[in-house]
Amino acid sequence: MNKTRLQTGISRRSFVKGVLSAGAVAGVPWILPGRVGGAVAPSERITVGMIGVGRQGINANLPPFLQSKDTQIVAICDVDSWRLKQAVGRVEKYYGKRNGKSSGTHKGLRTCGDFREVLARDDIDAVMISTPDHWHVPMSIAAAKAGKDVCCEKPLTLSIHEGRILSDTVKRYGRVFRTDSEFRSHWYFHRAVELVRNGRIGKLHTIRTGVPRGDIACGPQPEMPVPEELDYDMWLGPAQKAPYTLNRVHTPSSFRRPGWMRVRDYCDGMITNWGAHLVDIVQWGNGTDRSGPVEVQATGTYPTDGLWNVLLNFEAKYKYANGVTLHYTMGKPFVRFEGEGGWIHAEWGRGKIQSSPESLAKETLGPGDEIRFPLKSEKTDFIDCVKTRGRTLADAEVGHRTTSVCHLAHISIQLGGQKLRWDPDAEQFINNEAANRLTRRTALRPPWTL
Repeated sequence: MNKTRLQTGISRRSFVKGVLSAGAVAGVPWILPGRVGGAVAPSERITVGMIGVGRQGINANLPPFLQSKDTQIVAICDVDSWRLKQAVGRVEKYYGKRNGKSSGTHKGLRTCGDFREVLARDDIDAVMISTPDHWHVPMSIAAAKAGKDVCCEKPLTLSIHEGRILSDTVKRYGRVFRTDSEFRSHWYFHRAVELVRNGRIGKLHTIRTGVPRGDIACGPQPEMPVPEELDYDMWLGPAQKAPYTLNRVHTPSSFRRPGWMRVRDYCDGMITNWGAHLVDIVQWGNGTDRSGPVEVQATGTYPTDGLWNVLLNFEAKYKYANGVTLHYTMGKPFVRFEGEGGWIHAEWGRGKIQSSPESLAKETLGPGDEIRFPLKSEKTDFIDCVKTRGRTLADAEVGHRTTSVCHLAHISIQLGGQKLRWDPDAEQFINNEAANRLTRRTALRPPWTL
């Protein structure tokens, strides 16, 4: 595939020579000039670089790219050498068996601990970013500027402002982008949205959604020695320096749920983590996935002390310009659309939809139903659009807008539960500078500033 692309700017050879020289990594600019994208020849495989192979990367994101006939994983990057080794072993074993080698091995895979080495390669077409949340935007922007198409884990952002920068950058460089949430690929959410968008419950007036409970407190933690296999400074990246402790990062030699998901320097907790799934369905069903609400008011509770400082609970209420009210709470993962002619309810993990009238859940859509969406996995959606240069079902703009809805509630909570008015076109709060300051992510470490 890469033979159809033109390379400009920094060469792989000069880049690798620079990063391998003593002390060079810290001085290498993270924004790299890249290639100009073109159409994909159908006979060629899309070459993929995996950036981050932790729990989500190795269990959910690696297998689809391995198994797709349209892709070839050619590089793997992680700051944890143990995780890197595990991922390399799986890829080599899979490709070895696929190629009929009795030993079940495959050679030639490139590995590194610095994602900039992946982006500098001219033999890589696309990247899968499966890192902690605080890395999503810096890496995605760098990838777009380096001429790579991007599939990036959700939630995309830690602030509304950086989401706007990301979306504009992806558009400017003409890259294919997929926000890697699989919920639009679950048939029951897909069916619910199509029924609502085609008017089967009448005029929509209320949406209710929720996320699971899962964020808990963790008391003060002692500073610990950094594990030998971890490049901790690179793991921190754009976040401020902080003493290493196990519950800040992840358990060594393990793929268990990591502690960073409960530390606000790296993740905002359930309000955006699972919210990026469920609120995405809300926005999709409401037809506002490239816009947002006009008013928000929310309350929530934070831990009183300790390392883990994300919300323990929250409750938010929004209003949209079309008159729809959204209620967003912590409890269970579901979406419920209520209209003048009935309601439809879809809950994650149950594999079915409920409705009133009951017959609505069994309805099929016909030629008269104008709003239809393809039902396919998020990885297939991304791969298809890399080949056709089309727009994915959840591109950077959609992912940014979804996460922004979550951020709006979080900002209201940080301001003591204030009712805030929001202009989704200007992406600014109306007459509230304190709230507008919270739309920006602060204290990014050089050279990772946006």
